[in-house]
Order: sequence, then structure tokens, then C-alpha cells
Amino acid sequence: MHFNNEELGQLEDRYRAKLINSLSGFKSANLIGTTDGKGNHNLAIVSSVFHIGANPPLVGMIMRPHTVTRDTLENILELGEYTINQVNADIWKQSHQTSARYEQLVSEFTEAGLTPEWLDGVKAPFVAESRLKYSLLLRESQTLEINGTVLVIGEINNVLVEDDVIANDGYIDIEALETVAVSGLDSYHVTNRLGRLSYAKPDKKPDVID
Repeated sequence: MHFNNEELGQLEDRYRAKLINSLSGFKSANLIGTTDGKGNHNLAIVSSVFHIGANPPLVGMIMRPHTVTRDTLENILELGEYTINQVNADIWKQSHQTSARYEQLVSEFTEAGLTPEWLDGVKAPFVAESRLKYSLLLRESQTLEINGTVLVIGEINNVLVEDDVIANDGYIDIEALETVAVSGLDSYHVTNRLGRLSYAKPDKKPDVID
């Protein structure tokens, strides 16, 4: 099939959304944990988290336009701290449920059957069932002029992960944690690693290192 720009614009809205969301391939599935100034917890699944830099350790994510109430975004802007919790194969259905449009004071933790976990000094809750999670301090937010989505950039200040999945070189074996990927808007996947390759150099083909 071939869709040109005009044909894409004529597609039914939900069909176009699912089609375009599928084009970027597998994306990470993460739960964003936040709290508002009154202590109400919020949990939302996102698939737009991406690495920005390691020193300082910065992670970005894209949030939907702030034209209506967005509890997760508003909590991040209010308290300046949040958590990112990787989804694993044991909690993929519960995690998807957090995308439902609950009322502001309803906790997605409770509704989805997930457990808030706290770390001293961190204002936002982690997800106890997640096997790789980290907290972040808000460093920057920008509304993108092109479509009104909001870029949120945070600096990692705590990482919680099982000891036996970190290799000697710092690589984290997220497949051993049964980390889940998402494609499109609603399709969840576990992965099958092909291998790790050595650093690419112009005069040498890469070797399989793991």
C-alpha cells in the first residue's frame, strides 16, 4: 500500500492514529508516577520516553497537548519530581488500564491493582511491581509549536534495579527483567535479543560480544 500526504489526511481519525503510531516501531512502555500538592497519586502509561544524555543523566518524554486537564503533566510541573517505571510481562495489562480516563482524585494505582512504593526524599511514588525504575527532577519543559505537545526533560536522581542484571560494563539486561515494548497504541511485546555487538569502527566489522 502507498499513502501520500493527501490520502493520510483523508483517513478516519482513529485509523490514522493507529497507522502513524505504528510507523516508529517498538517503543518503551513506562509508567509515570506523580503526586500533586495535596498528596493525591497519579499513574499513567507512556510510550514516548527517550534518552537525552548520560552526564548529566537526562531523559525526555513527550506529553499530549496541555489543552485539557493532564494530571501527570500538571503534577510534574507543580512538584518538579516524578518517577519512570518500566513495564514488565507480569503487569502489562494493569499498566494499560492506567490509560483510562479516571477522575482527577481517583488513583490509577488502586484502579489498576498496582502498588505505590516510596523512597525517602522522593516526592513521587514508584511502582513496586516494576523491576527497573528511577526518579527524576524536572529540568525543562517546552510546548512544541508544531503540534502543541509538551517536551518534558528530567534529570535522574535515583535508580532502582535488580543487582544481577547489570553487566560489568554497566549494560542493563532489560530482557532478563521481562521488560515489555509497545507498538502502535495497544500492542504489547516481549523481546528476543539477537546479541550485543562491539563498538563500530570504519576498518573492522563488529564482533558479537554477548
